[in-house]
This record gives sequence, C-alpha cells and structure tokens, in this order.
Amino acid sequence: MKTKHELELADVKAIAAAAEAEALKNNWAVTIAIVDDGGHLLWLQRLDGAAAVSSHIAPSKARTAALGRRDSKVYEDIVNGGRTAFLSAPTIDGLLEGGVAILKDGQCLGAVGVSGVKSTEDAQIARAGIAAIGL
Repeated sequence: MKTKHELELADVKAIAAAAEAEALKNNWAVTIAIVDDGGHLLWLQRLDGAAAVSSHIAPSKARTAALGRRDSKVYEDIVNGGRTAFLSAPTIDGLLEGGVAILKDGQCLGAVGVSGVKSTEDAQIARAGIAAIGL
C-alpha cells in the first residue's frame, strides 16, 4: 500500500495568497485557480480587473496540468509543433501555458492555473504560489 500526499486547505490558502501577492506586485489582473490531483476545483479567485473569460481559462489550465501531471505548456508545445490531432484529446482543454502541476516525491498533488496576462507571466504567478508550500 502506498501513502498518498494531498493538498490541505491551509496549503491551498498559502498557494493562493502567494500567487495573489505575485500578481499584485506586478500589477497583473488575473484569475487564479487551484485544483486537486483529479482536476477538481478547490479555489478560484478573480482579481479586480481580470477579464471574465479568465475565470474559465484558469481552471482549464489547472485541470489540464493536474490530469496530465505536467505543466500545460507541454501540450501547447505539442500542438504548436504540428500535432494538431492532440486538440481532440478528451477532458483536457486548457492547452495553454499557465497551468503548473504541484509535484511532491514524484506524485501530483494538483495544479495551479492562472489566466489574464502573458502565458509566461501566468506560469510565473502559478510557480510563486506553489513555492509558498516549499515545492
């Protein structure tokens, strides 16, 4: 039997606070989504000024990263590399950079998805959030 790590509410709050701080520090209006390892939404926060559509994109990026157990940028690169058939893959629809998997000891605990600025900046915010829990 294996032991499975999982995110607790305190972890989710710490990730969200650090991600928000990174966004505010840079004056970036974004939506921040945090999901568990099954892609289920644990947290959604739309900062003032963030586009309405970002509240749909951020959870999709997070879900894609969690279910794939890797950053959503991997999938964006696959599609941009010419494998457009990958767009038909079921369940994963956030095929844009900005979803970052939360990994511990080789296990995926969930992911953070951010939407609202350049995709590299979205990923920067997500990574800042994850760093708050030492990962």
